Amino acid sequence: MQLYMIPNKLTCIIDDDTVYVNLVKKLIQLKKLCENILVFKNGKEALDFFKDSDSLPDLILLDLNMPIMNGWEFLEEFSPLKKAFEKKTNLYVVSSSIDPLDSEKAKSIDAVCDYITKPISLQSFERIFNGVA
Repeated sequence: MQLYMIPNKLTCIIDDDTVYVNLVKKLIQLKKLCENILVFKNGKEALDFFKDSDSLPDLILLDLNMPIMNGWEFLEEFSPLKKAFEKKTNLYVVSSSIDPLDSEKAKSIDAVCDYITKPISLQSFERIFNGVA
């Protein structure tokens, strides 16, 4: 099945692993999956930015294990904030954790579309950016 890429205008990566972030950014740019990319090293940076913004990104890729504010803490504060915006934002938890409890917990949160284990395959990226993951 051929997926037709509908580029997002803005994707946000919240992750403190610079190697992973650079790889994801390069893949997104090469495949032209979105127009702009925002990167934050922890949940607090991202949350502060969203609170001062008049819009949310189309897509958020969120790591769980980060300093200052981890992914779980971010989700706790982001979920009510997301309801204040009319725009639909697809949020995917992307983590190296293979603990099934992490996956179950993430999927039980309304703001989360899915839980994906790193490393992400190209096919998974395409499904995420097409909203089918």
